[in-house]
Amino acid sequence: MYGDPLPHRQTVRIADMAISSDPRAELITHALGSCIGVSAYDPVRQIGGLIHIMLPLSKLSPDKARNNPLKFVDTGVPLFFKELFKAGAQRDKLEIKLAGGAMLIDSGEHFKIGERNYTILRKLLWKNDLLIAAEDIGGSTSRTMSLFIESGRVVVQSQTRKIEL
Repeated sequence: MYGDPLPHRQTVRIADMAISSDPRAELITHALGSCIGVSAYDPVRQIGGLIHIMLPLSKLSPDKARNNPLKFVDTGVPLFFKELFKAGAQRDKLEIKLAGGAMLIDSGEHFKIGERNYTILRKLLWKNDLLIAAEDIGGSTSRTMSLFIESGRVVVQSQTRKIEL
């Protein structure tokens, strides 16, 4: 058999990101509870990326934001798109898909981190003229999200289901 039949799986950890143009690559992130996974894919250039963000606003912890801006929506997402564009992706071609933002425990009205992550993310994308193509947000289960660079296919899996966005 010619070539490598298995994808080159790259795990995106919490507060991390990956960008690839390797058609064999699968970018995958686990444990999307209140965290949100954002995939962005340019189907013309076959360049895609995945980021796993934890918290909505860096002002909650400026020191942590300086050490790792990918932890926060307001600092990580702009950095993610900057790197994606630097790699050659075109803004007007991007297919953006989201997963996560769940409320895994009953933490009351005060925290709702998943909901706040989603609200800040939507505002940030809207403000930058970036449209969401599909999403699997909310609920009460953790998810795993995969982006396959060859096709741009995004698969989201939880304990009870597996869907394609």
